Amino acid sequence: MKKLKVVLIGGGTGLSVLARGLKEYQIDITAIVTVADDGGSTGKIRDVMDIPAPGDIRNVLAALSDTEPMLEQLFQYRFEEEKIGGHSIGNLLLAAMTNITNDFGHAVKELSKILNIKGQVIPSTTKSVVLNAVMSDGEIIVGESNIPKTSKKIEKVFLTPEDIEPMKEAIDAIEEADLIVMGPGSLYTSIMPNLILNKVKDAIINTEAERLYVCNLMTQKGETTGYSVSDHVKAIHDHVGEEFIDFVICQNKRFNEEILLRYEQEDAKQVEFDGDKLTEMGVQCIHDNNLVSITPHQYIRHNNKVLAQLIYEIALREISTIQYKKINKLTI
Repeated sequence: MKKLKVVLIGGGTGLSVLARGLKEYQIDITAIVTVADDGGSTGKIRDVMDIPAPGDIRNVLAALSDTEPMLEQLFQYRFEEEKIGGHSIGNLLLAAMTNITNDFGHAVKELSKILNIKGQVIPSTTKSVVLNAVMSDGEIIVGESNIPKTSKKIEKVFLTPEDIEPMKEAIDAIEEADLIVMGPGSLYTSIMPNLILNKVKDAIINTEAERLYVCNLMTQKGETTGYSVSDHVKAIHDHVGEEFIDFVICQNKRFNEEILLRYEQEDAKQVEFDGDKLTEMGVQCIHDNNLVSITPHQYIRHNNKVLAQLIYEIALREISTIQYKKINKLTI
């Protein structure tokens, strides 16, 4: 059987956690990563050098690296704020490599070789972009880091410039994929910036691959307050312009009340599982009792090993189905 091709789409910590779990499997991984971040070290480098935001790229490169642990630690090492602007070594290396190669995409490829990553990491675009949000009252919020700061409901997000081109390698990966995985991560500020690129929209709609969304476990203040699982899925469909998600991995059991009370103090709640609505939308729900882990500080997280196993099993099942159909066509 051929090597499975799995494309991951997103950003932030969610994508890097998923990538770290999946790299243990014999699959061909491509991560398409947002470059719309404008906060912290990555935002400073983006503004000064006019290059795409390197932070999320750096995290995924580190997650997929197959090098000595010390090299990975060095890549992620961050100086204190008063020393070299609080930048991480990885961000500085990406900026330096961009200057050397005069191309952000090429810079990512070169650092991928240095870190000996398993798979490939592709920025969704090689140009500096700004993420904007139209709120429920019509106000437009400019900048990825500013969007969650308002308590208003997000109607839609868009990029400027609007005619930005995605990397050709990103489109090729989507077209050749056996399974496309979106999330987990911030819905509007990590996942959407990739999906709203015009050619990415078309590729995801037209691909023969199955499309899977890993829903967040908790709502996010300023982005998804009050959202159910189907609300997350609907928001993605509305931005892409067509219903296309085949599977969603989500949690259908209520978490510990003590932990939920703690989250309520941060204006976050468990994402409501509304299976009937998802069924009506033609989306198959996938659950696992061991999908969730609790950190020592009582934070709810996806268990990356269980999540990776689920995704691998879905990919195996889908490629087997495709091969079965092809064999039947040949024998008819």
